[in-house]
Amino acid sequence: MLNNDRFTYRVTWSEEDNEYVGQCLEFPSLSWLAPTPEEALTGVRQLVAEVVRDLESSGEPVPEPLSTRPFSGRFLVRIPPELHRRLAIEAAEAGVSLNRLASDRLSRVEA
Repeated sequence: MLNNDRFTYRVTWSEEDNEYVGQCLEFPSLSWLAPTPEEALTGVRQLVAEVVRDLESSGEPVPEPLSTRPFSGRFLVRIPPELHRRLAIEAAEAGVSLNRLASDRLSRVEA
């Protein structure tokens, strides 16, 4: 049985519903509304646990938690040729690879 605590949960305020909404990134179709953030988190965690139990009992696949997925550290990004040229020049001027420049820039982006 999969550990329910390894999924990625988020609680945000819903102006439309005038309540907090708890969500699980691995189950984007599920959500739980509640008057407090704590209740929204508890509710969505219980809902995910029920769905996981149902999936497991019926032999259906359960999404792998983001926290346990292996990541290669590579992804392909397509950008306009002019931006590619500008970044390559900037990387050369800084004496670093284009990969290092992009990695440094991405690491500074606030989540």
